[in-house]
Amino acid sequence: MASRIDGNGRKILVIDDDLAIRVLLQAVLKRMKFDVELAEDGSVGLEKLRQNGKFDLILLDLMMPKINGYEFIERVTKDFPQYQKHIIVFTAAGKRGVDKIPANAVCNSILKPFDLEKFVEMISDCLDGVHAPH
Repeated sequence: MASRIDGNGRKILVIDDDLAIRVLLQAVLKRMKFDVELAEDGSVGLEKLRQNGKFDLILLDLMMPKINGYEFIERVTKDFPQYQKHIIVFTAAGKRGVDKIPANAVCNSILKPFDLEKFVEMISDCLDGVHAPH
């Protein structure tokens, strides 16, 4: 069950242009003792990576203005390779949207609207090094 997961101060960056989703994920993750930072698009997310440098996991929406999730993944792969396989993507773009992501770039993906319990379980698995086949 999600409420049993202890974030133990591990740091998660949530990148989504939808304020409601950012706030919801922040509340859920903070309740589980994660340190959470928020970004409203990929450009702000990249700036946070440059400034703060150390995140245990990145939760990334694919469809955003400015730098979208695909561009973000491309830049992370090039400039921050240590984050490969430390990204969970979520999207309303359907399976075709997820299929465009390079297999070695992300830990897992989930379609919106998503079941919060399943999403939290996915977060736990990725933090434990369990990666879904892509």
